[in-house]
Amino acid sequence: MSAKPIFVATHPRACSTAFERVFMTRRDTLQCIHEPFGDAYYFGPERLAERYEDDEKARLDSGYSDSTYKTIFDRIAKENSQGKRAFIKDMAQYWIPPSARPATIAPSLVSYKRGVGTDPTTLREGPPAPVKSEPPYPYNTKGEPNNPSVVPANLLANFHFAFLIRHPRSSIPSYYRCTVPPLDEITGFYNFRPDEAGYDELRRLFDYLRSVGQVGPHFAGQPATNGTNGVNGVNGAHKGVEICVVDADDLLGNPSGIIEAFCHSTGIKYEPEMLKWDSDEDHKVAKEAFEKWKGFHEDAINSTELKARTHKKIAKSDEQLFAEWTDKFGEEGAKAIRDTVEACVPDYEYLKQFAIKVAPPN
Repeated sequence: MSAKPIFVATHPRACSTAFERVFMTRRDTLQCIHEPFGDAYYFGPERLAERYEDDEKARLDSGYSDSTYKTIFDRIAKENSQGKRAFIKDMAQYWIPPSARPATIAPSLVSYKRGVGTDPTTLREGPPAPVKSEPPYPYNTKGEPNNPSVVPANLLANFHFAFLIRHPRSSIPSYYRCTVPPLDEITGFYNFRPDEAGYDELRRLFDYLRSVGQVGPHFAGQPATNGTNGVNGVNGAHKGVEICVVDADDLLGNPSGIIEAFCHSTGIKYEPEMLKWDSDEDHKVAKEAFEKWKGFHEDAINSTELKARTHKKIAKSDEQLFAEWTDKFGEEGAKAIRDTVEACVPDYEYLKQFAIKVAPPN
């Protein structure tokens, strides 16, 4: 069983913070690191996002304007070396240039050696991050064959990857809500950007990790048959960690079953008590961890447990959903949501075919 740091790659508004709270209860064995790479993606000198490109004050006020990809990996390496296994939950898109632009390696990671995810003694200084007046991307560096990210393959190899998804009909309206009044004054996200939906980037990272044998061929929660199982005839030549994809709807329908299967796949000891957190220490740790992304995590901060839905989710037609979105956000907002959902559904459905399947609860 892999003992590497766990990296749960996801997209925005996938119920990922509620999922993360489960593992924040394992403070004796896990060191949870909450969405660290947004610091570099949005605010730092190697930033990929365009959201704050014309707002230097916002970048400086964030406190993360000096964050590079290297400084974040340094932090993870340090925390993973202190007797606990690192558990990172973050957006795949924070490593991948938006709008399918070709990726080259982040300048601060060019000289990174293999092993940085587990042993900080293997770190060595890379060249300084770029300092220039124009947007920092594209970098003046080379890419790696088929690697969609700015992170070198030998660094990706240090992590045990799992994936979390949610249907875009649920995630996209939730994200849109965080970018318009009144929440935008809290989040600091003052406009909706379809290029931040995150599905395309998550799928491309997933496919790349499978293609190099870091993930798969075996599926979490399913027995292997003659050395293989999987979708589309994946063979057993690679010996990566299990393909472990959690769908948020499945999670909310059967929290204990899905969490137990995830724990089994990633080498975490499962205990039913993980699904509840209501001590002063639980809330203190969560509030401190979620503080930097204000407005996005209030439901998770105020929660006390992960429990199953009391009523079965009822599917709605496209017409019903559009009417709901129009009522909440106006026709222009509803059209932006609809178009983004339609663009993301193929990537979601592709990833969904790999999702953990467990028996329904009694």
